[in-house]
Amino acid sequence: MLVCSVWSFGQADVARVNEPNMNKPSLFTALPEKININTASLTNLLSIQEGTDISVNLGGKMPFAGKIISSSNEAGVSSIVVLSANYPGARLIFSKAVIDGKELYSARIISMEHGDLFELKIENGQNILVKKKYYDLINE
Repeated sequence: MLVCSVWSFGQADVARVNEPNMNKPSLFTALPEKININTASLTNLLSIQEGTDISVNLGGKMPFAGKIISSSNEAGVSSIVVLSANYPGARLIFSKAVIDGKELYSARIISMEHGDLFELKIENGQNILVKKKYYDLINE
C-alpha cells in the first residue's frame, strides 16, 4: 500500500493544457469583418512553385503578398501555404479539392501570434473570408 501511495503522489506533475492568451494583439483590425473573394485568383496560385513571391488581391481592400513556402498536389487535392509579407507572422493556407466534378475550397489566414484570423465560408453561394477570433478556432 505504501508503494502505491507514494507512486500516486508522483503523478501530480501532469502536463496541463495551455491557458488561452486572450490579450493577443489583433492583426486585421483595419479590415472588414467579411470580404468577398475571387477563388479564381487563389486557384491560379496553386500552379506556382515553392519559393516564388506572389501578390494577389483577395477582394476589395485586402491585398496579400508573400512567398509560397509549401505546395502540394496529390489525390485530387491541391494546396499552398503562403508566408505573408504585408501581415507579419500570418500565413495563407489555401486548398482546392475536386470531388465528383465539384470544386471545393478551404482557406485560412492565420498568425499564431495574433488574436484574429480569416476563414473561408460560403454565404449565399459566395466565397467569403470571415473574420474570427483565434480561440474560436484553436484550442490549446
